Amino acid sequence: MARDRGQPPKTDKATVVLNIRDENDNVPTIDIRKIGRIPLRDGVASVAEDVLVDTPVALVQVSDRDQGENGVVTCTVVGDVPFQLKPASEGEGEPQNKRKYFLHTSAPLDYEAVRDYHVVIVAVDSGSPSLSSNNSLLVRVGDTNDNPPVFGQAVLEVSFPENNVPGERVATVVATDADSGKNAEIAYSLEPSPLSAEALGGLFSIDPDSGDVLVQAVLDREQRDTYEFQVTARDKGVPVLQGSTTVVVRVADRNDNEPRFMQDVFTFYVKENLQPNSPVGMVTVMDADKGRNAELSLSIQAGEQDGAAGIFSIENDTGTIYSTMSFDREQQTSYTFRVKAVDGGEPPHSSTATVSLFVMDENDNAPTVTFPSNSSYTVLPPSSNLRTVVATVVATDTDAGLNADLNYSIVGGNPFRLFEIDPASGVVSLVGKLEPKHYGLHRLVVQVNDSGQPPQATTALLHVFVNESLSNATVVESQVARSLHTPLAQDIAGDPSYELSKQRLSIVIGVVAGIMTVILLILVVVMARYCRSKGKHGYEAGKKDHEDFFTPQQHDKAKKPKKDKKGKKGKQPLYSSIVTVEASKPNGQRYDSVNEKLSDSPSMGRYRSVNGGPGSPDLARHYKSSSPLPTVQLHPQSPTAGKKHQAVQELPPANTFVGAGDNISIGSDHCSEYSCQASGKYSKQIQGLYQM
Repeated sequence: MARDRGQPPKTDKATVVLNIRDENDNVPTIDIRKIGRIPLRDGVASVAEDVLVDTPVALVQVSDRDQGENGVVTCTVVGDVPFQLKPASEGEGEPQNKRKYFLHTSAPLDYEAVRDYHVVIVAVDSGSPSLSSNNSLLVRVGDTNDNPPVFGQAVLEVSFPENNVPGERVATVVATDADSGKNAEIAYSLEPSPLSAEALGGLFSIDPDSGDVLVQAVLDREQRDTYEFQVTARDKGVPVLQGSTTVVVRVADRNDNEPRFMQDVFTFYVKENLQPNSPVGMVTVMDADKGRNAELSLSIQAGEQDGAAGIFSIENDTGTIYSTMSFDREQQTSYTFRVKAVDGGEPPHSSTATVSLFVMDENDNAPTVTFPSNSSYTVLPPSSNLRTVVATVVATDTDAGLNADLNYSIVGGNPFRLFEIDPASGVVSLVGKLEPKHYGLHRLVVQVNDSGQPPQATTALLHVFVNESLSNATVVESQVARSLHTPLAQDIAGDPSYELSKQRLSIVIGVVAGIMTVILLILVVVMARYCRSKGKHGYEAGKKDHEDFFTPQQHDKAKKPKKDKKGKKGKQPLYSSIVTVEASKPNGQRYDSVNEKLSDSPSMGRYRSVNGGPGSPDLARHYKSSSPLPTVQLHPQSPTAGKKHQAVQELPPANTFVGAGDNISIGSDHCSEYSCQASGKYSKQIQGLYQM
C-alpha cells in the first residue's frame, strides 16, 4: 500500500506476491514406533528368537520440513544386522517429505548367538547439500527354550577302584544349556543304558542338581569289572528339553586275590630214559586280579627229596616243567616237589601246589638168570619117571609190569625132546623116556624173554648129566667146560658114541662085504688062469701037483726082494694079510697081530690077523706076480705099503671109520662128539692090524 502526504492522503494498494525459495535447512526426522505385538519401550524392542523371518519389528516414520527435492528422504539400516526396512505403502498421494517404513527381520534370530542388536536407521534428503539424520533401535532378542541340555562327552568312562566304601562319589556329570532362565535350569537322573538291559538295582545314584554319581555298595572287580548306565539332563523350559550321556564305570583292580593253581596236586607220568631238558608236565595257575597284580613268577621249591630244585626247572610263561636229567626207573620211581607262584602286586601274594612225577617203565633191561649158572650141572638118574622135575630156571627182570613178565623156552640142545620147560615158572621136566643112547651130558639152551615191546631176551645153559651115579665129577666138569666153548647151534645131548658105533658098524659091515667080494673075484680069476695054464702045458689027469693050488708062479729071480736096513725082508703088498672078524674073546680080550699079545680093551672091536697060522691058508703064496691085483684102498688116509709094517689111520672129524668085522665099537676114547669136533681131530690112533 502507498500513501502520499497530502491531505487527505491518498493511498493505493497493490498486491505483491513473494515467492520464498526453500533452502535445505532442515534435516530429516526419524520416528520409530511400536507395531504389532512386539513391545517397544524406551527405544528397546523385545523380539523373541523364534520369530519368523520377515516379521515386522517396528514402524519407522521419516519426514523433512523442507520442500521439494530438499524434502525427499531416503531411509536405510546401517550395519550387518538381520533387519531391513520395507516401505509401508506405495500410495501416490503420500508427500515426498513424509515416508513410513516397517523394520523387518531379514534372518533368523538366535538368542544363544546374539542377544542384542543395535539397529541404526539413517535418513538422507535429496537437498544440496544433502542433510541426514539417524535414529537407533535396540532389538533385544528374547530367549525361547530351543536348546536341550548338552553333555561335554557322549560317553564318559570312569575308573573306580574295587573294595570301596558305600556312598563314595564315583564321578560328576555336567550338562550345559544355551538357553537362559528356566530354560537353562537342569535336573539329572539315572537310567539303564540302552546297550545294557541290566537294571542298576540301586547300585548307583545321582544328585539331581549337582550331577554327582554315588555308589551305594562295595564293588568287586573279580565279580564284575564294568558297569554302564545313562545320565539324563532335563531343562525346566516349556516345552521341556533333555540330553543324555553314557557313563561307563570300570572297576579298577586291587591285589586282593592270591594266585590259584587249578589243582592242589599235579600228577605226571613220564617215560624213563627221557632226553635231558625235555618237558615232563605243565601246571596251570591263575590270578583273579589284573595287570601287574596278576603277573606271576613261578619257581621250584625243594620237596621231600633233596635236589629236586636242581633236577627240575619251570618256564614262567607257560608253566611247563623241564627235567635236567634222564630218568632211570630202576634207580628212582617217583619225584615229589612243590611249585610256588608269586604275583607282582603290592603287597605280593603267593600260593603253592604239589607235583608228583612218576617214572614209567621202559623195557631197557634184559632178564637176568640167577639159577642155574652156566658152569653148573644136574645129575639125572636114567630110572627117573616122566614129569620128574630136573631143575628150575630162575630169572629176574628189574623192569616192571609186562616188561618184567617172563616166559621160558628151550631153544636148543633138546634133539630127543626129552625135556620140557614150563613157560611161566621155568620148571624143567623130563617128558621123554631115557634110553642108553641118552646117557651122558645134555646141554639145554634156555631162553628167557620178557613181554615188553620190543622184547628183551637172555640165554642160559642148563647142563643135565644122565647117569646112574656121579662116579667121576672131574670128567663131567671137563665136559661142561668144553660145552661152554661149543657153539650154541651144536647140540650136546647124551652119548654121541652110541649112534656113532652103529654108524661105524654099518660101515665095517659094508667094508667087509666089499673085501669078500674082491677076494672071490680074485679067486675066480686065479683059478681061471691056472686052468688055462695047465691046459696049455698038457696037464695030466691024476698027476700029483707038488705046488700048492694057491701058490702063485715064481717071479723073476733077478728081482729078489730087498731087505731094509734092519735086515728085514722087503714089504709085501698091502693086502697080503686079510682081517677077519672073530667072536669076542672072554673078558674082552683081543689078538694083537703085531706083538701077539692079548690086550684088554672093552670098547675095541675084536680083530685077528692070520699069517700062516693053523687052519688058515696063505693066500699070498698062491698069487701070481703077473696076475692083475686090484688096488683096494680102505680110506683116503690109509698109509702106503712101503713105510712101516703097521698101518696107522687117523680118524677124521666126520667119524668115518675103516675096518671089517661085526660087533665093533668106536674104541676106548670116551670124548664126546662135540669135544672131538671142537678140537678138530681125535687124539688117539687106531692101528690097522695088517702084517706083512
